[in-house]
Amino acid sequence: MTELHLWLRHEARSTERRTPIVPDDARRLVESGARLTVEESPQRIFPVAEYEAVGARVAPAGSWTSAPPDTVVLGLKELPEDPGELTHRHIFFGHAYKEQPGAADLLRRFSSGGGALLDLEYLADDEGRRLAAFGHWAGYLGAALAVLQHRGRLTAPLRPTDKDALDDTLRPLPGDEDFTALVVGALGRSGRGARAAFGTAGVDPTCWDLAQTRDLDRASLLGHDVMVNAVLATSPVPPFLRERDLDDPARRLRTLSDVTCDVGSPLNVLPVYDRTTEWNEPVRRLRKEPPLDLIAIDNLPSLLPRESSADFSRALLPLLLEFDVNPAWARCLARFRQACAELGPDEGAEHRG
Repeated sequence: MTELHLWLRHEARSTERRTPIVPDDARRLVESGARLTVEESPQRIFPVAEYEAVGARVAPAGSWTSAPPDTVVLGLKELPEDPGELTHRHIFFGHAYKEQPGAADLLRRFSSGGGALLDLEYLADDEGRRLAAFGHWAGYLGAALAVLQHRGRLTAPLRPTDKDALDDTLRPLPGDEDFTALVVGALGRSGRGARAAFGTAGVDPTCWDLAQTRDLDRASLLGHDVMVNAVLATSPVPPFLRERDLDDPARRLRTLSDVTCDVGSPLNVLPVYDRTTEWNEPVRRLRKEPPLDLIAIDNLPSLLPRESSADFSRALLPLLLEFDVNPAWARCLARFRQACAELGPDEGAEHRG
């Protein structure tokens, strides 16, 4: 491969414990001829020394801003607000193409700096299937937290754990009451993860996908005790829940877990809340009587950082090894350029590819 200088940045969000490349896969990158710089990060699940041991160079947190121009900066979640102009190519989940809050500002930062966003959400094959995703673990944790909340065993603040420990808390205890659960988007990665967590919890959920949401039975939806939304909408659809549904006297629904968290986007299928929940306050009560609790955490897999990072890294590694030739990266760049063009002529700029 042509020499790639990849710069693994520290995550600005304090609750982000994951990494897109784990040390074992970092070794493969270095052995392939890539240069790898890894920023110090006390919260990353893998210590920086493990990257240094496989040949990576170590740099201070946040120093990507002064990296050489051809460096490709790799991360997961949002960038810090500074610098205002982004000059590098960045790989991360930008959440910038569905009119989310702050999306236009992010694209303008790239436009003004001449950099480029290679959004991991749009790193897909020629049929649009994502090639590296955290969906399974997002769904698993979305359902797991819903189960714990519904059974009165969810404690805050949330803390990272491992799957064995989480599963120990999910298994039903004597005296636990049965409840009904619904997974919407049950056939996708997140939906399958949610179904697996319900299985560990001893719950057999109702499973809906396109066929059931195309002609939505809202009364049936409201008739479940727990709902997990795992739908990744790509075009506007009628909402699954509306404000007036929350006040339906027949509503049985008590716990709502939104794995997708498209809040603020016109593609949001649950426009009944206006902000996500956080690790320190993972649950928000939408209605007092009868109660309805919302869980809407947008980095759920970070609660299982080791397992989710290893799975994601395993999928991303071959794509990084083919960074110069795999057409998925060209599609990412084309989608970025399209989004910048849609900002309007006053926002146009030349983008380095």
